[in-house]
Amino acid sequence: MSMWVFGYGSLLWNPEFPVARREVATLKGYSRSFCMRSIHHRGTEENPGLVLALDAVMDGNCTGLALQVEPGHEEVTLAALRERELVSSAYLERFLDVEFTSGEVVEAVAYVIDPDHVQYCDLPLEEQAQIIARATGGRGPNRDYLFNTASHLSEIGLGDADLDWLSARVRELSQ
Repeated sequence: MSMWVFGYGSLLWNPEFPVARREVATLKGYSRSFCMRSIHHRGTEENPGLVLALDAVMDGNCTGLALQVEPGHEEVTLAALRERELVSSAYLERFLDVEFTSGEVVEAVAYVIDPDHVQYCDLPLEEQAQIIARATGGRGPNRDYLFNTASHLSEIGLGDADLDWLSARVRELSQ
């Protein structure tokens, strides 16, 4: 049985595991948003950044990529994903159905936000831009994360209006 991973943020452009196949896919019941304060990868405890997370929303849909793990690499990939994504307990690992544009449905590992966790937030776009423009963490500037994700979504035909607005605003703030 194949292992699939749902990418909606940095996994789109930096999966860090061997990918056998990529398919545009939609996860129903969730939305992509900068609703997680990052205290490790894109910020610090003193100056948190923001990263994308899947936030449960009644009529939400998040379109991203289903990434099939190269056969034989499933166990090491899952361990690496857990080390990367579960660095704090803000993300919850779930195995959820995603649907390809062809209509095929597969189960994929996805990392969703725990809305009861202290790192969860729901901020206006301008406040998100202010935070993203100044934060830096262990994996670099928060703005690079935003720019890479927005550009990769556009490249695969999945532009996100909020991420595009944030990218333009963060560029303004960073000048």
